[in-house]
Amino acid sequence: MRAPAAARNRDPILAVLRNVLPQSGLVLEIASGSGEHALHFAQAFPNLVFQPSDPSPEACASIAAWSVQAPGDRPLPPLLQDVTAQDWPPLAPAAILCINMIHIAPWNAAEGLFRHAGRLLPPGAPLYLYGPFRRPGRPLEPGNQAFDDSLRSRDPRWGLRDLDAVAILAEAHGFGSPEIVEMPADNLSVIFRKA
Repeated sequence: MRAPAAARNRDPILAVLRNVLPQSGLVLEIASGSGEHALHFAQAFPNLVFQPSDPSPEACASIAAWSVQAPGDRPLPPLLQDVTAQDWPPLAPAAILCINMIHIAPWNAAEGLFRHAGRLLPPGAPLYLYGPFRRPGRPLEPGNQAFDDSLRSRDPRWGLRDLDAVAILAEAHGFGSPEIVEMPADNLSVIFRKA
């Protein structure tokens, strides 16, 4: 599986991650999709161990196929993991990444992400989100408005999330205020750190 968006956004995301990720430890990626990000980041950060995951068996097969291009055991074999599940594997991540997921999923996926991230991450550790968001006092950009309309037509539970609502959810699970980095194509990097 190949995701054209991953090829476009992986280097801008990588530039932000260089200032976000810790020097060592396990990085859990939620909703890894094709696996291209996990491979790219694992190659860029040899001192980190990347653990991709996805709820789709097809995506996990793609992640495994991309991973054979990496030397050694990085990234790790993918976990078949639904973010909304009550139980997650007993991991001790130093950081969690979630790229282009919370708007292409029901709101309970964001709730599951923050609930588990709040439980698993140590103080100061980052939860990194990437994607388009709604921001208070700003109209959606035309491309993001069209994308939001398309998502909602496919599933009314999907759609671009209000950044204030995401921040409130994060605070409820022990995270501080987000750091926001403007990204190409009207996307954002949003970094929450565990308080």
